[in-house]
Amino acid sequence: MPTTLITTPTFARYSREPWTLLEDAGAGPVRPVEDAALPRPELLARVGTADALIVGMDPITAEVVEAADRLKVIAKHGVGVDTIDLAAARARGIRVTYAPGSNSRAVAEFTFGLVLDAARRITEADARLRAGGWPKLFGPELAGKTLAIIGFGRIGRLLAGYAQAFGMTVLAHDPYLPDAEITARGARPASLADCLAGAHFTSLHLPADPGAPPLLDAAALRSTRPGSYLINAARGGLVDEDALAGLLVEGHLAGAAVDAFASEPLGDGPLRAAPNVVLTPHMAACSHEANREMGVMVAEDVVRVLAGEEPRHEAP
Repeated sequence: MPTTLITTPTFARYSREPWTLLEDAGAGPVRPVEDAALPRPELLARVGTADALIVGMDPITAEVVEAADRLKVIAKHGVGVDTIDLAAARARGIRVTYAPGSNSRAVAEFTFGLVLDAARRITEADARLRAGGWPKLFGPELAGKTLAIIGFGRIGRLLAGYAQAFGMTVLAHDPYLPDAEITARGARPASLADCLAGAHFTSLHLPADPGAPPLLDAAALRSTRPGSYLINAARGGLVDEDALAGLLVEGHLAGAAVDAFASEPLGDGPLRAAPNVVLTPHMAACSHEANREMGVMVAEDVVRVLAGEEPRHEAP
């Protein structure tokens, strides 16, 4: 009987359907740790007996792949496959699948929530009230402001619609899309430099290239519009977190909201202590609906590959 090793605690958390799909197909789902990612030493010890691997944000490196003697498929319980060594997997004939579009609405809604929170200081007001205060905190309205969306895929396009409904002007930068496609969605095509310099709010929606320097390094962050806000619910590697913290302390940036970090869980560091920043634990995709959808998508592809069939959602 095949074994499907599940390393992420969020698989099938809010719908049993994905788990049942694996059980009914005889795919042998096993999740050794229920409330956290599978520790790396245990992953390396167990992966040699697995025929399928369902992973979250844990890095699946060449070392993990080399230890996987029976592995036929790695399924990403999510969208970004930048945490998986695709070259190492393909060299061993291991298929890599993912769940494109499964969490787009969840992430877009959460991101717009971060925009509102950063602007109107909702989280800060809650914390200060609980500490005994009664603050009257001020922030800007969104109508008439400009939102720059860096990466105009499914999530970025949904976010653009929410922003437009609030009366915002939307700039979009995506080097892989023709300007006409951006314009057709009601956004204005712009260079990265123009987005950073002109936007009141900038939101990132790109994958991160492992090992590459941050897209928004210290110089890029310094080039942002004074008094603007940065939102990152994509990948931590996109932003120089120390430089971001410094600009928040200095007041060059009015605020920020960060859901993804270069190292997770977030440890001690300047960003944790910085003012005017909302920090959340990489949870933008955590809606009930997205949890079911991505679970079903990866479970179905695991079953297909184990049965000798082609997956529907193979990683590019």
